[in-house]
Amino acid sequence: MAAVSLRLGDLVWGKLGRYPPWPGKIVNPPKDLKKPRGKKCFFVKFFGTEDHAWIKVEQLKPYHAHKEEMIKINKGKRFQQAVDAVEEFLRRAKGKDQDLTIPESSTVKGIMTGPMAAFKWQPTASEPVKDADPHFHHFLLSQTEKPAVCYQAITKKLKICEEETGSTSIQAADSTAVNGSITPTDKKIGFLGLGLMGSGIVSNLLKMGHTVTVWNRTAEKEGARLGRTPAEVVSTCDITFACVSDPKAAKDLVLGPSGVLQGIRPGKCYVDMSTVDADTVTELAQVIVSRGGRFLEAPVSGNQQLSNDGMLVILAAGDRGLYEDCSSCFQAMGKTSFFLGEVGNAAKMMLIVNMVQGSFMATIAEGLTLAQVTGQSQQTLLDILNQGQLASIFLDQKCQNILQGNFKPDFYLKYIQKDLRLAIALGDAVNHPTPMAAAANEVYKRAKALDQSDNDMSAVYRAYIH
Repeated sequence: MAAVSLRLGDLVWGKLGRYPPWPGKIVNPPKDLKKPRGKKCFFVKFFGTEDHAWIKVEQLKPYHAHKEEMIKINKGKRFQQAVDAVEEFLRRAKGKDQDLTIPESSTVKGIMTGPMAAFKWQPTASEPVKDADPHFHHFLLSQTEKPAVCYQAITKKLKICEEETGSTSIQAADSTAVNGSITPTDKKIGFLGLGLMGSGIVSNLLKMGHTVTVWNRTAEKEGARLGRTPAEVVSTCDITFACVSDPKAAKDLVLGPSGVLQGIRPGKCYVDMSTVDADTVTELAQVIVSRGGRFLEAPVSGNQQLSNDGMLVILAAGDRGLYEDCSSCFQAMGKTSFFLGEVGNAAKMMLIVNMVQGSFMATIAEGLTLAQVTGQSQQTLLDILNQGQLASIFLDQKCQNILQGNFKPDFYLKYIQKDLRLAIALGDAVNHPTPMAAAANEVYKRAKALDQSDNDMSAVYRAYIH
């Protein structure tokens, strides 16, 4: 958007990052909310919501001059409610003092839970509309830059402060006490594991003003080992998150030499975000609690891109109080979260979710190869699927991977096969048949035998063409 001359009280269209413009009004910010450093920006209160944000001037357009243009490109229900709220505001303001409060959509207000609860920007045409989730709201404020996608990129944006313990506490160099509508917890945060998911999560924690001490278990990951041991990170932090690859890695991290357990003492909190089986997470919870610690499992549904974008879905279970204490962290890393009760429930749900996803991916690959061998256009098949009930970002992205022969990992094939294996075991434990997952698992095992483990899950396609 081109820069324009604006002033307090103006009605505008405000654009935030990759999200489409939304109607709002330039207002005075709360006295305790600092203005971001750098480019000129205005504080905008958005119509049809209880949300507000600092928006750069080049991301603003006058409301009236661009109304028809915006209405043509945005058709969602919530967007229309916001436009209706603007028109109601204008009717009320006619002939009166213009300094009126912005009316809120009764529909939107009904699903919001507090003065800082945020709406979701209306998705673009390629992104399906999602209803606000009653469990948790993700705040999209001040996210005008994409998070770093690897640790090397993260470190360029950090100031690193050596503490007496030798661990390294890192903060975003340009972070403020309040970033958008997320007020970062004053608790010290630790994070163990900087793989595909962990790097994006840490980047978003930093971006929203949290102070994070990190450690990575893989020595060859350049620059990542900033804390000397997991035990040290846990002992110096209030809440420590971990995200590793599988049950063995999760157990080794806690029970191994200089592991998490050695740093646990009464009041210390441990949040395991790894996708593992319920037996593993239950065992870890027991040993953490036995030392006086608090435990929460919080595996995440998503991929590397969603991790980088702070749009993960978090499934939590265990200590409800700890779940609440993690609120600002979950807001920074995810778009929604669910609290599922006792330890083990999140692990089971996560495996079921990934079982469905993995089976669907195998079916996509099977369909594309069948189209090829029967003389049908794979691109046409994708075009047809994208116009039907199966249309989704996942379907389109994975098909594009296959058509372009680009299997750069967004979700490792070896990990989806691991999840299928664990989901099948979960079914076996309760005598429930999982024949579709079992069939898909065999295809992924074939792909692994073809050296596809470290490629994206969409590389399961190669199991059908060899």
